[in-house]
Amino acid sequence: MKRTFGHFDDERREFVITSPDTPFPWINYLGNEDFFSLISNTAGGYSFYKDAKFRRITRYRYNSVPMDNGGRYFYINDGGVVWSPGWKPCKTPLDAYECRHGLNYTQITGCKNGIKVDVLFFVPLKTWAEVQKLTISNTTDKTKTVKLFSMTEWCLWNAVTDMENFQRNWSTGEVEIEETACSTVVYHKTEYKERRNHYSYYALANAKADGYDTDREAFVGLYNEFASPKCVMEGSPSGSVAHGWSPIASHYIEVTLEPGEQKNYIFILGYEENTQDEKFAGREADTSLVTSLGQLDRTIVNKTRTHATIKRLSTVEAVDAAFDELHDLWDSLLGKFTVSTGDERLDRMVNIWNQYQCMITFNFSRSASFFESGVGRGMGFRDSNQDLVGFVHQVPERARQRIIDIASTQFPDGGCYHQYQPLTKRGNNDIGGGFNDDPMWLIFGTVAYLKETGDYDILDEPVPWDNTPGTEVPLMEHLRVSFNHVMENLGPHALPLIGRADWNDCLNLNCFSWDPNESFQTTENKTEGSKAESLMIAGLFVLCGRQYAELCDTLAMSDEAVRARDCIDRMVEAVKRDGWDGEWFLRAYDFFGNKIGSHDNEEGKIFIESQGFCTMAGIGLEEGMVDKALDACKHYLDSEHGMVLNHPAFTRYYVEMGEISSYPAGYKENAGIFCHNNPWVIIGETVAGRGNDAWEHYTKICPAWIEDQTLHKVEPYVYCQMVAGKDAAKPGEGKNSWLTGTAAWNWYAVTQYILGIRPTYNGIEIDPCLPETMKEYTVRRVFRDSEFLITVKNPDGKQKGVSSITVDGNTIEGNIISAVPGKHVVEVIL
Repeated sequence: MKRTFGHFDDERREFVITSPDTPFPWINYLGNEDFFSLISNTAGGYSFYKDAKFRRITRYRYNSVPMDNGGRYFYINDGGVVWSPGWKPCKTPLDAYECRHGLNYTQITGCKNGIKVDVLFFVPLKTWAEVQKLTISNTTDKTKTVKLFSMTEWCLWNAVTDMENFQRNWSTGEVEIEETACSTVVYHKTEYKERRNHYSYYALANAKADGYDTDREAFVGLYNEFASPKCVMEGSPSGSVAHGWSPIASHYIEVTLEPGEQKNYIFILGYEENTQDEKFAGREADTSLVTSLGQLDRTIVNKTRTHATIKRLSTVEAVDAAFDELHDLWDSLLGKFTVSTGDERLDRMVNIWNQYQCMITFNFSRSASFFESGVGRGMGFRDSNQDLVGFVHQVPERARQRIIDIASTQFPDGGCYHQYQPLTKRGNNDIGGGFNDDPMWLIFGTVAYLKETGDYDILDEPVPWDNTPGTEVPLMEHLRVSFNHVMENLGPHALPLIGRADWNDCLNLNCFSWDPNESFQTTENKTEGSKAESLMIAGLFVLCGRQYAELCDTLAMSDEAVRARDCIDRMVEAVKRDGWDGEWFLRAYDFFGNKIGSHDNEEGKIFIESQGFCTMAGIGLEEGMVDKALDACKHYLDSEHGMVLNHPAFTRYYVEMGEISSYPAGYKENAGIFCHNNPWVIIGETVAGRGNDAWEHYTKICPAWIEDQTLHKVEPYVYCQMVAGKDAAKPGEGKNSWLTGTAAWNWYAVTQYILGIRPTYNGIEIDPCLPETMKEYTVRRVFRDSEFLITVKNPDGKQKGVSSITVDGNTIEGNIISAVPGKHVVEVIL
C-alpha cells in the first residue's frame, strides 16, 4: 500500500506534510542571502552565516541514531505530559500535526490535550537572524497552565573542529546571559575574547523568561536524550551557566491560558560581527563595565547591533510585517516567468518549486544539505556556473557577482580550482584543480547572464588570477583562456584530455588506486603520458564553443570568432571520426587508449553524458547520429523512473575507471538515475524535434509526477541528484535531494527548450518542442525592460516548428521577439 505523507497547496505555494514520520527528513531552507538555516519537518537542522564550515552556529549530528537529531526545539510540559509541536524530539503522539514548507519559511503546528502550538520559522530580509514566532493556544473550556522550554545547541564555530578537537572544545565554551524587563538573551561568545570578532545569540524578544539554561549537561542530563531532557521532565530550569563543555541556550516560560486564549512569543536566533576596535562593551554603553583601573572589561560583548535587531523584531506586528516582505519578494521573483498550461503539475513545478530550488542551489552550490555536511565541499566551479541558468532571471545582480567570484579562482592557463569557500572566496586547496571540463562552464554561465541582461560591461570587469591582487585582466580574457584550455589539452585522437575527471567526478581515468584511504578525485597515479580523453568534454566544447563564437560575433571580434569556429569544426570532425561507436557516442578513451562506453566493452557499454552533450551540440545531426544516439538512450538507459547513467552496470571494481565502479549496481554513478544529466538528453530530443520523447523523459524525473512517496523516500517537491536505477535493490528510491544541478538544468530544459521561451542577445526566441497532446499554453515573461504575454497555440499537435508569430497584432519575420521596453502581447502558432 502506498502511504502519502503530504500534498501540494499550490494557492499558498506550500507543501503540506501531514505525518511527522516521513520516510526521510523532509527539509526546507530559510534565508536567501548571508544567514541560512536548514529545517526539517520536525524542526531539526542547523543555522550558519555564509559558510556552513567556518560559521556554523548551531550543531547538527549527521549519521545520528535516531535520524535527524538536533535542531531548534520547543518542549511543552503539561501536567507531566511532555511533548513537542514538531513531534521530535519527544515523539509523544500528537492529537494533530502539520508542517507547511513554503518559500524560505516553515510553519509547524502540533496539538496535544487541548493545547495548540504553532511555530513560524523564517529569516527576515537583510537580517542575520532566524525568527521563530510561537503561538500557544488553549482550545479547551478550562484554564490551563503549561511549562514551555526552548532549546538550541551551539556549534563551536568551525564545524570540522567542532567534531574533532574535544580537548580544546570542552574547555572553551563561553556564554553571557542578559535579562531585561521584556527580554532574555543567551549570547554564545566562545573564542570571542581572542581571535574571533563574531558571536551568536538566542533571544526571547518580547517577554522576560522565568528561567534559563546554558549548559547542556545541566539541561539534558549526562545520560538523557533530547527526547527527555532532565529540566523539562522535572518541569524546572536549573539556571546553569556554561563554562566549557557544551553550551546551549534554553528559555523557560510558565504560561497560563484562559479558555480560548492564545499568547505569542518571539524567539530570535542570530549572528553578529563587530570590528576589532568595537568588540567589547565600553564606557559609553555601560559604565558598570569599566574596571577599577578605568579600563574596558575585555569579556563583555558589544551588543549594540544585536539590541537593534531584537528591538526591531520584538513585536508580533513587526514580525508579521517582515514575513509579508518575504512573501512580496517571492511574488516579485516568481513573477518574472509564469506559465499556465492547464496541467497543475507542470504549472506548480515551473511557477513555484523548480524556481525555488534554483535559488537554493545558487546559494549553496552542493555544500549544505542533509546529504552534504557543509564541511567538505565549498562552491563548485562547474556547479555554480550551471546553477546560473536557473537563477539569473531572478536576481541578475547577484548572478553577476557570482560570475566574478568564480572567475577569480581561475589560473592564467585557463585551469581553475574545482571549489572555493563562500566565506573567503578563495580556491579550495584541499581539492585543487585538474577537472578539465571546469573552464568551459565559465563560458556557459557568463553567456547565460549576458543573454538575460545585455550587460556587456561585465566583460570589461577586471578579474584576478587565483585571487591575486595585481593580476587582474578583463573577464573576456578569462573566457578566451577557458576556450583555449581545451584546445591546449588534447589527446591522441584530438579529443579533450579528461584530467582528474570531467563532469562525472567518479570517472577517474588517471587515478589507479588500491588504497581505500585515498581520494579518487585527488589521487593521480598515472597522469604522465595519459591517453585518457573525454567525449563529454568534446560535446561541451562544441556546445559552449559555439556560444563563445557567437559572443565574439556580437562584440565584432570577427577574427576570434573565425578562430573559434575553426577549432570547433576540428572537434566536431574528431568526434565523428573517433567518438562514434556505430549507434551512440563513446564515453571516453582510458589511460591506455582503450574505448569506454562502446559495444566492445563487457560492462558500461553506453553512458548518458556523451549522448546528452553531443546531441545538445547537434554533432552529426545531418548524418543521423543524433537520432541514433537518442534511440540508444531510450533502448538501453531508460526506465520507469528515468534514464540511468550507464548500462550495463559495473559488477566489479575497474581500477582504470576509479570510483564509478566502486558503487553497487544501480546506485549513484554506477547505473543510478543521475537526474542531473537526464535534461541533457531532453534538450537533445528537442534539437532533434522529438517533443513526445522529450516530454516523456521530463515527467519521469519531475517531482510533481511522483506517486509513491514511500519508495521515493526524500522530499517529493524538489529534484534529487540520484534515484536508484533499474539494477538497484530499490529502483526509484531517491537520494541527495535539494542541492543538485538537476534543478537548473530541468528549468533550462522545460522553459527554454520544451516551452521554447529562450533569451538571446537581442530579444526572446520562440522555439517550442512539445508533446502532441499540448495544444495551448500562456507564458508571462519579464525580460529586461519588457514584459511579454506569450500564448502558444498548437492546434494540429505538432512537435516542433513555428508557423507564425504576431507581436501586438503585427506579424513578424523569424522567431525572435525584440526586447522593446513595455508590455507586449505575443501569439505563436505552431
